Parts: sequence; structure tokens; C-alpha cells
Amino acid sequence: MRTPCPVADRDGARLRLIRTGGIGPVTYRQLIARFGTAEAALDMLPTLARRGGGAPPKVAGVGAIEREMATTQRLGARYLFLDDADYPPLLADIDTAPPALIVRGDLSLTGAMCVAIVGARNASAAACRFARMLGHALSGEGVTIVSGLARGIDTAAHAGAMPRTIGVIASGVDVVFPPENGALQEQVATNGLLIAEQPPGTQPLARHFPSRNRIIAGLALGTVVVEAAPRSGSLITARLANEAGREVMAVPGSPLDPRAQGCNALIREGATLIQTAADVLEQLRPIDPRSVRAPLASYGAPPPADASDGDRHRITRLLGPVPVGVDELIRQSGITPAIVQTVLLELELATRLERHAGGRVSLSLP
Repeated sequence: MRTPCPVADRDGARLRLIRTGGIGPVTYRQLIARFGTAEAALDMLPTLARRGGGAPPKVAGVGAIEREMATTQRLGARYLFLDDADYPPLLADIDTAPPALIVRGDLSLTGAMCVAIVGARNASAAACRFARMLGHALSGEGVTIVSGLARGIDTAAHAGAMPRTIGVIASGVDVVFPPENGALQEQVATNGLLIAEQPPGTQPLARHFPSRNRIIAGLALGTVVVEAAPRSGSLITARLANEAGREVMAVPGSPLDPRAQGCNALIREGATLIQTAADVLEQLRPIDPRSVRAPLASYGAPPPADASDGDRHRITRLLGPVPVGVDELIRQSGITPAIVQTVLLELELATRLERHAGGRVSLSLP
């Protein structure tokens, strides 16, 4: 008879909580902060959802999680949880840090200064050449290059920086996208570091790419955009980097080239103009990565008490379909932050609340 492994059982419970529908990074942190362990949080989900006025979320099954963990091990990958000692501290510093990552390769690369290089998939030949040269020059200075293994600028940056490069993908670690980057993805996983948030077998759906972009921005002290059209994914990464308090840099381009409009707009809005690797290093070397706080295993102190029905009514009455900041809810309700967060947690588990960028929330539309 097999003796259960406490570590594996703990990891399995954390994965069940993470894979439960409707539980995102912020909710996961709050549940662990309040109940201490994933096992205790799982037990309380039905009660919390009922208090929020909805049905309990569908919890990931034990069998499904066991199969996922076995597949991850078979692929030569491993899990990295938010409270693990080797979880990248810069990434842990953002509010939406993934509770669990699946990684293959050299995790020590996250301990060096990391710079993200991102840009257009249909990039010009000149821009790809610049990204490759920039990646090569920065990696020669001991910098780790982070990108998304997409066509164009991402591919060039990875190739130039190899093996000091981290690839963050929007699929499972066993899925290649785009297909022509199969050899490159395997090279990154073998010689650099490959990171995925999604379980093995997950296809790269559109909704997964913004999540991937926030990991790219979170891992890096600064993000360099080489070529990007307006409203592109690269500009989302730049915005996320800015929201995380990281440096945003951009390479200028011809105003006649639509692929340069995004970079030129970033520079106009205050991003640092970059022309050489020395420009990047000048911006980032005064920043000491050790100044970023390390992840806290406890995720903060648990709320002191459950909310009353009166508290729930006052907070819910202030919510509507238009996103509002949590700080504003606290101010207008006059209720303590811990109780406000408790009510929001209950509403979210009842699928009645949506979270938005910038710490804003709204009631879900029927």
C-alpha cells in the first residue's frame, strides 16, 4: 500500500484550488491568507459562495489533478508555487502573480537581471536583426532575456540571447505555437528556461495571451518594445510593466511604417528611447533587484472576522456594472479593508463579481 507523500498531497490541494473555476491569482492569495492552507480553503468554498448568494464553484477533481501532475513529471517539467523559495521574487511582487507555474530548464536564470524584449509578429527584417543583436549584447553582459516565443521579434530576441533566455508561453509546456518554433522552444527548454501557467495539453487560446504577457512583464526589471502596431499585445506587455513599476523602453521607428507607431507612441508618452544595449543597461543598472520585496509565505494576515449581513448589503449596494476601485469601496462604505475584501471574495466565488486591471471590481452582468 502506497504511503501518501505530504508534499505531493499539499501540492495536489494547491493545484485543485488553482484549477477551480473562478479562482484567479488575487482570490487564491486571499483564500490562503484567510484559511492558511489550500485544504482548508477548499473545505470553505461552498460556505463562502453561499454567503455571496451563488452556487459553489466546481472544484477540480483529485483524479484530474493527479493525471496533470503525472503528465508534468513525464514531460521533464516541474511545478513552482508562489510560496516556494525559488519562485522569482520580481514576479511574486505583482498582485496577479500566478499561484503556480510549470517550468522546464534552468531556473537560476530568473536570479539574474531580466529584461523583456517584445514586438511585432510581422516585424521588419531590420527590426528582427536589431532584436537579435540587442538580445546577444545584453546576454553577454549577464542579462537574461525574457520573451514570448512568438514569431518575429520574440524569436529573434530568444535566438540572439541563447542560452540566457526565458520563454513564456500561452499554452501547456508540451504545445508548440507557432508550429515553426518547435525547435526553438525545445532549445529554450533545454538550454534556457521555459515557463507555462496553463496545464499540459492546453492550446494557446486568445484569452491566455494577456495572462502570458503579465508574466513576461513581471519577470523583468524593464521591457523593451522593438516594433509594435497600435493596440498590439506588445503594448499590453508595456502597460503591464508600467503598472508594475518597471521600466518601459522603446526603439523608435519610421513614422511611415505602421509597425513603428506603437513604439513611437510609447516614447511620446514617456518611455525611454533605446538605440543600444548600453542604453538599456544605463536605465536598469541603478535598480537593485534585491530591493523588490520577497514573496511572503503567509500572503498577509487573515481578516479578523466574518462580514455581517449589514456589511454585505452596504458593500454590494455600492457595486454596479461599472468598475470601481477597491480603495473607493472602502472609503465610501466606511468598512475595514479586511471585511470589504471578505465580501468581495464571497461575491467572486458566487460568480457575481468581476475583477479588472488596476484593483477595480464590478458586479457581473447577468
